[in-house]
Amino acid sequence: MPGSFPSRNARYRYLQQIVSGVSDGVILIETDETIIWANETALEMHGVRTLADLGTTVPDYCGRFELRYRNGHRTAGGHTPIERVMAGETFNEVVVDVARKGEKAARWTHRIRSLVLTDDDGRRDLLVLILDDETERYHAEERFERAFNANPAPALILRLRDLTHIRVNQGFLDMTGCREDQVVGRSIYEVDILEGAARRELAIERLQEGRTVPQMEATMQLPQGGERCVIVAGQPIDVGDTRCMLFTFADLEGRRQAEAELRRSEQRFELAFRMAPVPTAIMVWKGWHVLLANDAFARESGHATDELVGQDAHALPLWADPQSTAVLDRLLRKDGRVSNLALPLQTRGGDRLDCLVSAELVEIRDQSCVLLVAQNVADRQRSKLEVADAIAAVMHDTSWFTDAVLDKLARRSAGVTDEQTSSLAELPPRAREILDLVCEGLDDGTIAERLAVARNTVRNHVASLYRRTGVDSRAKLIIWARERGVMGAPVRPRPRPRR
Repeated sequence: MPGSFPSRNARYRYLQQIVSGVSDGVILIETDETIIWANETALEMHGVRTLADLGTTVPDYCGRFELRYRNGHRTAGGHTPIERVMAGETFNEVVVDVARKGEKAARWTHRIRSLVLTDDDGRRDLLVLILDDETERYHAEERFERAFNANPAPALILRLRDLTHIRVNQGFLDMTGCREDQVVGRSIYEVDILEGAARRELAIERLQEGRTVPQMEATMQLPQGGERCVIVAGQPIDVGDTRCMLFTFADLEGRRQAEAELRRSEQRFELAFRMAPVPTAIMVWKGWHVLLANDAFARESGHATDELVGQDAHALPLWADPQSTAVLDRLLRKDGRVSNLALPLQTRGGDRLDCLVSAELVEIRDQSCVLLVAQNVADRQRSKLEVADAIAAVMHDTSWFTDAVLDKLARRSAGVTDEQTSSLAELPPRAREILDLVCEGLDDGTIAERLAVARNTVRNHVASLYRRTGVDSRAKLIIWARERGVMGAPVRPRPRPRR
């Protein structure tokens, strides 16, 4: 039961009736430090059942409970909320963790307000503490904070009211190389996490509306220079009473490195395939359509490469004996490979070319293909070891037969070099946009104004373009771009002012 309420006068009785039914905890204190009454809610918030267990005086209360402010500091003597109200201080909100004396871990979290009631002469007559139980809320927030900070996935929280970053985890700091003070407290205009986003306009629209920002690729500018390719997504959340957006990131740097290594592998394969000294071709097994053919194969057969690619071996015809594909079919179905089979090719001029054919089944674009090598029997001056090395180089890893390789070889047969296309294709959307404007002759300030970004952002992109292209000046960058077909809009001369 709550402590008995002394009925000094009718006003106290009325006050008792009022506060008994409220949902907040209420503690009444006399000016002589006597705790005269506490309602059921206040007792429950301290884990006690009677006023005697709560403490009948202010010193008694302070001897039974230990209060810590939310920053983890203990409340120094004379500065607990109950002591502050005894000094006549009124405060709107103080949030404290409450534990029993001697316990390290807090049991409750209270949000406390104070009232100082005065008599007709304006002297302090009764002191009141009003308590809200915030235990569950703060425990939930603490669990979220621990999970947020411990999550290895990069993440930050943006306050929607003013678009300011209010929290950032270690994963984000490690990914970007930023310090916490370079992010927290700064607006999205200063630390633009949507810079270079594939669907930037949609992301900004959703952010302004407080709606989910779908996953999209973005290129973030790093404080020490350079950039980071990521996948970013945003989810609306409430942090306390504050509406926020939780942004999470997936670092694509590892994928970019893997793609770069794959490109290098593809280039090595392409070179090995194209420069192999023996005729080599790749054919779709079903129908025997020529998918690729190297220079040696084109030279021996008398067909240009573009005449071979896409053609049916029967329609060319490729074999002097029409039954050759049936023979290869049977052997491939039986053993999965063919070695040194005597099969004559037919050249474009109709001549018969005696060859030793080796073939192996490979998977390309989820379809069964045949990697075929044909050695001209008459060409005996080439050593068997050289032939074996050439075949091994081509057959080393069939996983290199990617779309990129096939497209590169197809472009080469059409007379288009990789240097003219691949470097441009690898540029992020924002970098390509800035390259176009550089080619128009615009300076960094004008480009920044045109794209509504910071001038430093443009400067970082231009520096990144220097690294990507291997040039060291703006003029050389423009030349590099124009050699690859990026002309930009012509720069119009400014009209002379009239005199």
